[in-house]
Amino acid sequence: MWQETNKGLYREFSFADFKHAFAFMTKVGALAEEQNHHPKWTNEYNKVEIWLSTHEAKGHVTAKDQTLAADIDKLYKAKDTDTIETKDTETLTEVKLFTDGGSRGNPGPSASGYVLLDMADKVLLEDGAYLGITTNNQAEYKALKLGLETALKRGVETIHIYMDSLLIVNQMKGTYKIKNRDLLPIYQEVQTSLKQFKTVDFTHVPRELNKLADAMVNEILDSASA
Repeated sequence: MWQETNKGLYREFSFADFKHAFAFMTKVGALAEEQNHHPKWTNEYNKVEIWLSTHEAKGHVTAKDQTLAADIDKLYKAKDTDTIETKDTETLTEVKLFTDGGSRGNPGPSASGYVLLDMADKVLLEDGAYLGITTNNQAEYKALKLGLETALKRGVETIHIYMDSLLIVNQMKGTYKIKNRDLLPIYQEVQTSLKQFKTVDFTHVPRELNKLADAMVNEILDSASA
């Protein structure tokens, strides 16, 4: 997700290799030329970092930057590598999903992170989002929602979900009721996503076994405060 920093609107994009990263940059370059708006970016192998700001606005972020960011996101979502595949290119139907959310202040600046792995624990995808000011529980639910939506887009049918929030795991299992009305909308969205899988199970894990998702949360929060 894009984050507003003192250098402009920022996002990092990851690809399978340099070939796919370069193809993405070529498309972004053409898009930027169409909009007469030229981003600052860097590339190192499979990573592309982009900063957007408007020169006429003395380097501040404007609607022009937001428009280009949204269009770049569309390109990224449509990229050829944005699928979870086995070595023989057959789409994986069963994965593990680790999610985490954090709020520095509760409520305070918050982020969600999630990691998809195959059944041999190979990392397939890591991503997350900066949420602005919210609570820990809202960030945890948002991470779950994002992870489920990503898995559905990639044709996953069986998903094993691991979270270090015992509260949310028990709420998803029906052991605990939702008492906080602010959580009800996203809880219902998560339930809608869950119904689209053939098989779902939830497992509570200690924080030390959820390090990848936790690291994603902290990386996003650190970037947002930079």
